[in-house]
Order: sequence, then C-alpha cells, then structure tokens
Amino acid sequence: MAASVVPHFANDGGVARIKVGVRELKCMGARPPYDHPHVYLDMGADTEILCPYCSTVYVHDEALDATASEPAGCLVAVHGHAHTDA
Repeated sequence: MAASVVPHFANDGGVARIKVGVRELKCMGARPPYDHPHVYLDMGADTEILCPYCSTVYVHDEALDATASEPAGCLVAVHGHAHTDA
C-alpha cells in the first residue's frame, strides 16, 4: 500500500545511487523529454531498490525527510503536484 507521501524522483545527473527518505517512490528516469515510464517502487523491508528501467539504485536513509534526496535536487513532485524550491 502506498505511503501517505509518494514522491517522484528523477536522475538527471545519471548517478548510480540516490539516497531518499522514503521506502515508496516513483522513478521517472530523467525529467521530460528524457524520462522513462514512471514506475512505482516499494522497498518493503529492504533498504534499497533498483529501478528496472534506468538502473538507478534508490537507498533509504532514515536521516532524510520524505521530500529530500542525496544528491539534492532529484525530487520532481509529491502526490502528482509539481515541486518548487520557492
């Protein structure tokens, strides 16, 4: 079941691993027009998961909040709403 916050992440920098503060997320590869099908990923009890489209490894980091990532700037949206840094 989806968590109350399901952030969407993009890997524009092409890094191998992205640390996130959630275990459920959507990966879109890079931002449009270079995105792949937006796929829902659920780590369950594991601490990492591999995106089957772009091979990005998402690693759960309890120190990060639900909309944070390392490297920073990977968050695209939460609940289908565009994220702004304002």
